Amino acid sequence: MAFIDEIKIHAEAGRGGDGVVRWRQEKFIPKGGPAGGDGGRGGDFFATGVRDVNILYKYKAKKEFIADRGEDGGNKSLHGKNGEDFVLELPVGSIITNLETEETWQLTEEGQKVQLLKGGYGGFGNEHFKSSTNTTPIEWRPGQDGEQANFTIELELFADIGLIGLPNAGKSSLLNALTNAEAKIGDYAFTTLDPNLGDFYGYIIADIPGLIEGASEGKGLGVKFLKHIKRTKMLAHLVSFENTNMLKVYKEIRKELEVYDKKNNLSNEGLSKKEEIIILTKTDVVEAPKLIDKILKDFKKINKKVYVLSLYDDTSVKDFKKELTKILKKK
Repeated sequence: MAFIDEIKIHAEAGRGGDGVVRWRQEKFIPKGGPAGGDGGRGGDFFATGVRDVNILYKYKAKKEFIADRGEDGGNKSLHGKNGEDFVLELPVGSIITNLETEETWQLTEEGQKVQLLKGGYGGFGNEHFKSSTNTTPIEWRPGQDGEQANFTIELELFADIGLIGLPNAGKSSLLNALTNAEAKIGDYAFTTLDPNLGDFYGYIIADIPGLIEGASEGKGLGVKFLKHIKRTKMLAHLVSFENTNMLKVYKEIRKELEVYDKKNNLSNEGLSKKEEIIILTKTDVVEAPKLIDKILKDFKKINKKVYVLSLYDDTSVKDFKKELTKILKKK
């Protein structure tokens, strides 16, 4: 299933039901008085947040959504039923923009519900127009159209941890080791073209596609995926021992985050300001164990928590899971 993080839809609230012309039927009195009921109100249009980042895929083919129409008025002064509201389910993290009014809404929590459009009012039946000077009115009014608009829906992922790093740093492998994500893995750059999510004891971990130098300018997979890191609570920065200068590689990615923050006027809540842990991966490619100790010592000078992890070592993975659980519980 392809990951979709942006769609455009047309939405309409329900039209109000029509008022009607009706008469009370009394013996020997053909027109015993006006008895036409008012039409029901059209359904409103809502959006609600759900924990399903893939739900936008359901709307890939269907791009038009319409709330129910209000029922027409009835005889005996019966009011028509209101149309049912339409509730569009969207992933938590969605930003909804009305392209006509430029009004925006953000779904930041599961179950959050926002009204996007109002349904039309029902029309008046002829009983509504009865007066002392107009005892047999034949006037009636149709229901009003509901509001309608085109919307863009853009998903910015919410996650407890975002895995970042150069392509082939081992992010997808780590995600699979920690969760049941079953993310695609390959020994080539940009195996991950879309963010993958995994559930780690109720915490969400996002594997963000590989960044390269110049990502903030659109190189590689570019800023499309930098935006997903923006709503991640903390970062896990993976650096592979395959790199000859690991500290330089780490600083390159940090620079991209800082450039992105500056370009988007992000200060205290910018990507570069998020809490970060460093994970040194692919120890299996290192022939001299002393080299691992030396590099680990260099990284500890950054004054951040640094972990050396071998995904081929069950004990290493198990210990890291315990550490990660402790970190997340403090959030």
